[in-house]
Amino acid sequence: MSDALTIAYSPCPNDTFVFHAWAHGKVPGAPELDVTFADIDITNGMAERGEGDILKVSYAVLPWVLEEYALLPCGGALGRGCGPLVLTKEPGEAKDLAGKKVAVPSERSTAYLLFRLWAAEEVPGGVGEVEVLPFDEIMPAVRDGRVDAGLVIHEARFTYQNYGLNCLADMGEHWERTTGLPIPLGAIIAKRSLGAERLRALAAAARESVRMAWDDTEASRAYVLEHAQEMDPAVADQHIGLYVNEFTADLGEDGYAAVRGLLTRAAAEGLVPPLGRDALSFG
Repeated sequence: MSDALTIAYSPCPNDTFVFHAWAHGKVPGAPELDVTFADIDITNGMAERGEGDILKVSYAVLPWVLEEYALLPCGGALGRGCGPLVLTKEPGEAKDLAGKKVAVPSERSTAYLLFRLWAAEEVPGGVGEVEVLPFDEIMPAVRDGRVDAGLVIHEARFTYQNYGLNCLADMGEHWERTTGLPIPLGAIIAKRSLGAERLRALAAAARESVRMAWDDTEASRAYVLEHAQEMDPAVADQHIGLYVNEFTADLGEDGYAAVRGLLTRAAAEGLVPPLGRDALSFG
């Protein structure tokens, strides 16, 4: 019987780049991993059900899962200039979305929290119906007029023009302008029941996997492209460059401030439960 720890993360280039060394047994002394690839909406659900030892989830789901899981201080995705976009078929202004139908990739996502915080300030009376769609169906839905606007993430930042769409607003730009903090997107969490010592070992393994990826960027290329769902290699490189940065190696003071700031603001708007005082503590 294998004593490997289960881990679930997305097939997106930033995750496969970050976890390549660890998943392939190249990180000295790191525990063996049993890897499952899953979209963030699926891993968020796994976390809420307590499924999996280690998970890549949205920061937005943390208030529901931090009793059972601990936030690791590395391996995740925060950054600047990498926020979700609101796309429309025709150019317009934020006020044009009042009462309109908007497609989003998940209601338990950082993208959705950023969108709701933005809309509360910028869309008089708020948007209308919100429809959850798989992220790869959102741009076609906007293009074809099935929804009035779409909230997109990941590589859609680089490809929305191919659908003839316009960027109405950049949620990340709004967040950075109003807070001065990086944008918290994806978190790495692990079961608290593993114990403090094991959690520290997992954080060390994740950090070393990141460093190994940076030290030899070619080592992970085949793994990245194998799972990148026909993504152009140049787009995959842009994706990694945007989402794998100093915050991936260590959240640091600004990273923790960003996470706490997002979840505190969202709780004030009634979008998530309030965080306990030590909810983000680790080890």
